[in-house]
Amino acid sequence: MTGARLAIDGLHKVYGHGPEAVTAIDEVSLEVATGELLCVVGPSGCGKTTLLRCVAGLLAPTSGATRLDGEVVVAPPPGMALVFQDYSRSLLPWMTVHANVVLPLQAGRLPRAERDRVAAEALAAVGLADQGHRHPWQLSAGMQQRVAIARALAYRPDVLLLDEPFASVDAQARADLQDLLLEVWERHGLTVLFVTHDIDEAVYLGDRVVVLTASPTRVKEVVDIDLPRPRDQIETHARPGFAALRNRIFASVRTEAAHRRPAP
Repeated sequence: MTGARLAIDGLHKVYGHGPEAVTAIDEVSLEVATGELLCVVGPSGCGKTTLLRCVAGLLAPTSGATRLDGEVVVAPPPGMALVFQDYSRSLLPWMTVHANVVLPLQAGRLPRAERDRVAAEALAAVGLADQGHRHPWQLSAGMQQRVAIARALAYRPDVLLLDEPFASVDAQARADLQDLLLEVWERHGLTVLFVTHDIDEAVYLGDRVVVLTASPTRVKEVVDIDLPRPRDQIETHARPGFAALRNRIFASVRTEAAHRRPAP
């Protein structure tokens, strides 16, 4: 990892005006290095999704800025893709899996044959090479989320943002999707910002874990995850270092959840 690919500088977000105003994000600054997988955790309702939407250019900050390769993000930039938690609403049920993956490519100038080839490669990368003819509602929850990841990959991003993408699937599917993300991240050299409420998941995936305070959120601490790669669901979780990191971060988040700061 060399250099900051994504820089969040003094990001501040207020909803509303006057006495009804609510501060969601309070001067958050952090950097994501090129090729890094950075996880973000914090107590429920602290503003993790708001932060990610500001970073993605989907929501304008009140002050501060996000920069991608030095350029201020004011709208979703080329080279950045976002995977949401609610895959069932992001996939179009009347379109085939292949058509869903092709969809974001249609705004570009790729010939149809090239779009089809890119979509097929993305589906193959997530283990769904033979599912393109089916519709999302014919697939399991875990497979639907794989389709959402494939669609993001088809866009050929350099930076991938994920907002609690595995929260709605069962434990086995979640473990499989975690390993899929690691495989895709390593293979494509992506820079990843991953928001999750699951501390074990953050420790398993991340190079570093950012702990946010209660709302209005700030960066409480940044924890280096010094577990060796490649990681394995059984071996990595069994390491004493994993338990120590997990307990440290859990205690930090629990403290914030118990002492929520009132909005100014």
